[in-house]
Amino acid sequence: MSRRSAMTVAKDAAVEAMTAPAVAPATVTTTFREALREAHREALARDPRVFLMGEDVGRYGGSFAVSLGLLEEFGEERIRDTPLSESAFTGAGIGAALRGLRPIVEIMTVNFSLLALDQIVNNAATLRHMSGGQLSVPMVIRMTTGAGRQLAAQHSHSLEGWYASIPGIRVIAPATLEDARGMLGPAVEDPDPVVLFEHGSLYNLSGTLPAEPVRVDIASAAVRRAGTDVTVIAYAGGLGKALAAADLLVAENISAEVIDLRVLRPLDDATIMGSVARTHRVIIVDEAWRTGSLAGEISARIVEQAFYELDAPIERVCAAEVPVPYAHHLEEAALPQAEGIAAAARRVVGVHG
Repeated sequence: MSRRSAMTVAKDAAVEAMTAPAVAPATVTTTFREALREAHREALARDPRVFLMGEDVGRYGGSFAVSLGLLEEFGEERIRDTPLSESAFTGAGIGAALRGLRPIVEIMTVNFSLLALDQIVNNAATLRHMSGGQLSVPMVIRMTTGAGRQLAAQHSHSLEGWYASIPGIRVIAPATLEDARGMLGPAVEDPDPVVLFEHGSLYNLSGTLPAEPVRVDIASAAVRRAGTDVTVIAYAGGLGKALAAADLLVAENISAEVIDLRVLRPLDDATIMGSVARTHRVIIVDEAWRTGSLAGEISARIVEQAFYELDAPIERVCAAEVPVPYAHHLEEAALPQAEGIAAAARRVVGVHG
């Protein structure tokens, strides 16, 4: 082929590429649980220092089936079943991180993490400070949180706000498939401890994701729905209810902007205040108890930083101040629901609406 002919072929190919219809990126149908599993698979394959440890994470596949199949793929050195001692295996994870490994420690539920608070609060969160920056603890501590599954009072706590008050750790709470798959990678790479909360009601959430992984930052909140009349701030299991409430309000000509916090420590004040400046009314959805809640901290920050943007008092939609009931109808009544969020929106808009 002559040089001129080759140039003509190349030109024709370039023109064809520009005029051809765009090919949609390949997607896969998955669930929140499977997205988390794939995130583990990617982290384990990418870095030989990464390993998973916890109760029943190996042969059983995890209490919520997140690690199902990983033992067969990566072996017992990388997927380690532990004794039923949260303090012991969390401490072992801290020791491994101090020696240069990148452990992912799974604690079954946030309730059981109370048995490891000494390790998390007094060791993992403090060692960089107490060593003058000489030591770091690059580990991820995963745990299930939240109610709504009839697991009664001892297995339905939402204690993320407790952890979000502790300096020295980062606290994240994915609420979407994209975040479930994309947040673990940067959490594993963080030089400091990261606590990752997985709301139990989300494991069966299904949808589509790009076939190729997309990294998600673990520093910022996300605007999940734009609006003009009221800001609804939520995270984890509360996000779906906030979006459902926004759908209810459309029929009443109330436009709700929905913010997914995603990162509970450090809070993304800029995104929150930017939304408040657009809507001038705020509702905060928090499945924890109202007293001492993360919702209270966010309310205080808004008053401190954006008080003169507010056209109505801040509303908090939180859990009832009782141990979470077992009976389904009582549990539903005790937790924030879409209609309660919508009712709060009507109140704040009605002040000047």
